[in-house]
Amino acid sequence: MKETVFERFEKANSILKLDFTSKELAKLSEELVISEEGLEAVEKVFTYLTDKKVQTTIHTLLRMSRLPLKEPKTFDNFDFSLIKGKDAEQLKNLSSLSAVYSHRNLAFIGPPGTGKTHLAQAFGYECCQHGMKTYFIKASELRDRFTTARRSGKEDSCLNGLVRPSCLIIDEIGHCEFDKENTRLFFDLIDRRYNKEGYFNIIFTSNKNPSLWRENFNEDTTLLCALDRIFDEATVFKFKGESFRGKKLETIALQTGRIKAVDSENTENT
Repeated sequence: MKETVFERFEKANSILKLDFTSKELAKLSEELVISEEGLEAVEKVFTYLTDKKVQTTIHTLLRMSRLPLKEPKTFDNFDFSLIKGKDAEQLKNLSSLSAVYSHRNLAFIGPPGTGKTHLAQAFGYECCQHGMKTYFIKASELRDRFTTARRSGKEDSCLNGLVRPSCLIIDEIGHCEFDKENTRLFFDLIDRRYNKEGYFNIIFTSNKNPSLWRENFNEDTTLLCALDRIFDEATVFKFKGESFRGKKLETIALQTGRIKAVDSENTENT
């Protein structure tokens, strides 16, 4: 069914949050005898303002996400033709963001250069496009942030900031070591997000299978509790094969050598 101008205005107003309802607009249009064409012109103004606010919100979310903005990693610029296997289609379906709405964590596991970080960042980028707060952090940065928070007594503030985003991306698990206190903070982070309300998930990338993550966390019992919550509802994508990096590498063969000295006497006689 075709929507009225007032119904479309109501939708725009839900984004703009104006102190002016569609009912008030209807009454005003009657008082001023505004024609249908006039109302459509008013609607176009509100549509423009709505689109502008949406784009401003997306830009702000992307800027705060710590995702790369100069050359963003998206699902559109990921080469899915390089992914083989019967479950490759499931990887393409990530762009639906169903994992956020179903609270399903994601893990991309495999050797370097197979697209793990690209896919994780593409998911986060898509979340921002749909108005959901995203935050990207490397495991080594997370460890350092925990250490700094402990020294300054700001553990709760640190954890609250990491619990807030709808999509939290932790990149390169297994590239650094967490001591006992940082492992306990890692568990607290996972536990708080596990009990979080609304739409949310966590994305991990790692060169190691989760069963080997204990090599980088110095508190087995605490880590096992964290893993239990992470993979309670999760999808793990395991990558095998060669690195994608270097596919556009161009090799140019060159040869250098000494320039032979010219004999001056022979030169004069010729």
